[in-house]
Amino acid sequence: MAKLLVSDDLWAAIAPLLPPEPPKPKGGRPRLADRAALTGILFVLKSGLPWEMLPAEMGCGSGMSCWRRLRDWHEAGVWAALHRVLLERLQAAGQIDWRRAALDSASLPAKGGDLRQGRTRPTAASRAPSATSWSMPEVHHSAC
Repeated sequence: MAKLLVSDDLWAAIAPLLPPEPPKPKGGRPRLADRAALTGILFVLKSGLPWEMLPAEMGCGSGMSCWRRLRDWHEAGVWAALHRVLLERLQAAGQIDWRRAALDSASLPAKGGDLRQGRTRPTAASRAPSATSWSMPEVHHSAC
């Protein structure tokens, strides 16, 4: 039997973070279950398979359905919230070694940095002559 991609413990952490199903005033087909969509998302991301090649036998719906759910959950902030929840769990269990942590300083503003916009020199003020076309001097022929 294949290894379960979404354990009950992981699902218990994720399920409360997911937005409710949007209303369907005109009906439509039943929505793919969130857990099945998550399984499809994890399978594609872990395997590197293209979305459209998600095996139907997995019961995860189509790759496009899973991709849309990934997009919707990203826009709803699910992944950022899940990251915080999982970090809190690891911290509570004493499983984070902060000595190995790294901070990307490029994402932080410079301490005491200049907040004014610098002046940008115009680049299109004077155009250089074209190097691919030029005008030839007119040649006057005298009638003999």
